[in-house]
Amino acid sequence: MRSIRIGAGAGYSGDRIEPAVELAEKGGLNYLVFECLAERTIALAQQARMKDPSAGYDPLLAARMQAVLPICRANNIRVVTNMGAANPIAAAEATRALARQLGLTGLKIAAVTGDDVLDQLKTADVALDTGDTIHGLGNRIVSANAYVGARGIAEALASGADVVITGRAADPALFLGPLIHEFDWAMDDWDRLGQGTVVGHLLECAGQITGGYFADPGLKDVPDLARLGFPIGEVREDGELIVTKVSGSGGCVTPATVKEQLLYEIHDPAQYFQPDVVADFSDVTVEEIGPDRVRVRGGRGKPKTGLLKTSVGYLDSYIGEGQISYAGPGAVARGRLALEVVKERLALTGVATSELRCDLIGANALHGEGRAEGHAPYEVRLRVAGRTETMAEAIRIGNEVETLYTNGPAGGGGAWKSAREVIAVASCLVPERAAELCMSMLVA
Repeated sequence: MRSIRIGAGAGYSGDRIEPAVELAEKGGLNYLVFECLAERTIALAQQARMKDPSAGYDPLLAARMQAVLPICRANNIRVVTNMGAANPIAAAEATRALARQLGLTGLKIAAVTGDDVLDQLKTADVALDTGDTIHGLGNRIVSANAYVGARGIAEALASGADVVITGRAADPALFLGPLIHEFDWAMDDWDRLGQGTVVGHLLECAGQITGGYFADPGLKDVPDLARLGFPIGEVREDGELIVTKVSGSGGCVTPATVKEQLLYEIHDPAQYFQPDVVADFSDVTVEEIGPDRVRVRGGRGKPKTGLLKTSVGYLDSYIGEGQISYAGPGAVARGRLALEVVKERLALTGVATSELRCDLIGANALHGEGRAEGHAPYEVRLRVAGRTETMAEAIRIGNEVETLYTNGPAGGGGAWKSAREVIAVASCLVPERAAELCMSMLVA
């Protein structure tokens, strides 16, 4: 039975680049997939695009493409990625320009668009999961991007694309698209689409399934974590998957790493809602068949809902933050005194916050008071963060922490402050027809 090899070149926007190069050079791949979008990532990209129409795609796109395109072209590896973020067309144009610089003439780059549904939502005034509506957000709204499925990717590959760049496609769809294209799966073959979703879900976070995030010294030891190899999926025509990695690379592929990733971000394993299928993971089996080789099968599917999850980004508020460190005897006591000073100063000067958090990192920041065992920490870092309605108010919070240098307890050092916008994300469901997919092909 025919099979293909798909490598996961990134699990998030800022991921390492070297493992993707290793996959392209040594992985024997047919496809290299870069999954680089999160809910808030695309809202920030939309902000960047509003300021500059030529921006809005992943900032590491050029570095990644420069590193892998020559190798992929030489080894006949096709690239699929959502690094287009808020501007797939501009990302495709940038990739074409880079390909020409690298002498890769004739390279075909497809941009798949249609996930931006903001205009449609504004006219429909859809309800959000926060209890608000699109109209209720007013001019604070930044973006609305639907999680589209694999069809646009499969069609771009069928049109001969060497590189496919999307916006907000569902993460598993980046892997499902090549499977639909290669094996000519029907878009209503629910069980195969369900097993293909298992494939995509397992590979989408790259190094997580090869030991990253899994590692816990003494409990779950992972070798050579600094040279973590990213995963390869060997996928048969019937959807059966073998997860592996490049021989000699760091990390590990075991039933445990695969099972942890299988459950990652899953609420109901029997109903994993995706744009192409409602996947059922409840009968999936995981079997070790050799060193760093794990077989996965048993995924099924049910008809899709016809609705697309949509992430709506909006300007929620501002956060002001300040930090300073205390060390040595009495560090905790000095840190507590400093926190009291800052809280009183914010009250005296009338800084309005809708939420205020005051922590001593190293003493109570994660689990609250009363959790420390043994002696008091030798060093702590004070952190004060407050949510405000204006940038001016946010700035004042960090300023008050900074004044502890000369107006607070002894021995404070390493003060730092910041103030920033908060882009929040809400979700809603929209009909599939709201996302009108379009494919544009560029040739280097």
